[in-house]
Amino acid sequence: MSQYTRDDIIRMMEEEDVEFIRLQFTDMFGNLKNLAVTTSQLHRVLDNQIMFDGASIDGFARVEESDMFLYPDLDTFCIFPWRPQHGKVARFICDVYRADGTPFEADPRYVLKQTIKEVEKMGYQFDVGPECEFFLFHSDDEGNPTTITHEKAGYFDVSPQDLGENARRDMILTLEDMGFVIESSHHESAPAQHEIDFQYQEALKAADGIMTFKLAVRTVAKRHGLHASFMPKPKPDVNGSGMHMNMSLSRDGRNVFYDPEDACHLSQEGYWFIGGIMKHIRAITAITNPIVNSYKRLVPGFEAPVYIAWSSRNRSPLIRIPSVQNGKDQRIELRSPDSSANPYLAIAVCLAAGLEGIRNHIDPPESMNTNIFAMTEEEREAAGIECLPGNLLEAIHDLEQDEFIRSVLGEHLSEYYIRSKKKEWADYCAYVTNWEIEHYLAKI
Repeated sequence: MSQYTRDDIIRMMEEEDVEFIRLQFTDMFGNLKNLAVTTSQLHRVLDNQIMFDGASIDGFARVEESDMFLYPDLDTFCIFPWRPQHGKVARFICDVYRADGTPFEADPRYVLKQTIKEVEKMGYQFDVGPECEFFLFHSDDEGNPTTITHEKAGYFDVSPQDLGENARRDMILTLEDMGFVIESSHHESAPAQHEIDFQYQEALKAADGIMTFKLAVRTVAKRHGLHASFMPKPKPDVNGSGMHMNMSLSRDGRNVFYDPEDACHLSQEGYWFIGGIMKHIRAITAITNPIVNSYKRLVPGFEAPVYIAWSSRNRSPLIRIPSVQNGKDQRIELRSPDSSANPYLAIAVCLAAGLEGIRNHIDPPESMNTNIFAMTEEEREAAGIECLPGNLLEAIHDLEQDEFIRSVLGEHLSEYYIRSKKKEWADYCAYVTNWEIEHYLAKI
């Protein structure tokens, strides 16, 4: 049931002195897009009459079919707390529709909604709790981002070592003003690295929340003269930033993944869900780790997962079963995703793969409760432990071979996504890096 009605929106706009409305959506790569109108256009907004040129958005439409419309989700109504108190700015997150009134099949939000329909047919609700890590770097005199920081703080450190504490506090207060329930925050292991965790939510709200979270964090950071970067690996010698995804299924208010009699307190459905994700994880990685830089994080020695395994006891595998104090909190944690991912697509492919595991009773391999990083290559091979893709091109090739994951994305989106990512890889390979100049210019 919707939280807000049309009349509620009109009343709140008037009471809060809103003057501008931002209509937001994402492209297939997870970039937040925006079209702004004044409140004089509110009735057109609520009647789904605001049009934009889809041909100008990568992967959306050809020129001859470019007229697209933004349908606001009224429950995403929010007033930006960082804008003026007179003539305020509100936003809606929108679904993208064609001119004939049908949903645009390559809209990432639509892809997730279709997957959620499948989970609802099975009688479940899918909840997600993301752990979004980011860096706070200095900006230069022109306001451009750098990778410079003066702090040396580490995991759970406090002020004065943690120089970003004040900015992080303002981020939390801003997010709470926007309706977030913040459960915890802390300094992460690398200098200038931070994490803010918000409450578990139903899958679509979680994806909307990730997009809003990144916007708010960047905005508050800029007001502190800092640049908030969600880049997976901005510096080579420290840990990168991930976006661990904690996932659970419930039915009639009961956590379906919980079984108090099991050694891991995990139900049979939970094991099958893990089995489905592990079966498709190499193709999923092309979505959850979608840029060249993602694979600079997924290397041994920096805590990020490299090997396709699961465990209830240690953090080296891809999938972890966290300890819980009561059954309603039981969850499966996928540790490979990063925040460069489009959250709608990342959640959709993980959910779809897990559901396939439940439908087809796909059992995962045995739990690996030892430190996989300490195992030799021969020991990992004997245990049947495979690696995640080593680079973006490998992941894209795996996506090409996985008909099921491509079907979740849809033909239009998957074809354009694969083509675009191959070009991104080719551009990267053709670029001469500083590393090459430093290592070869004087020697060769």
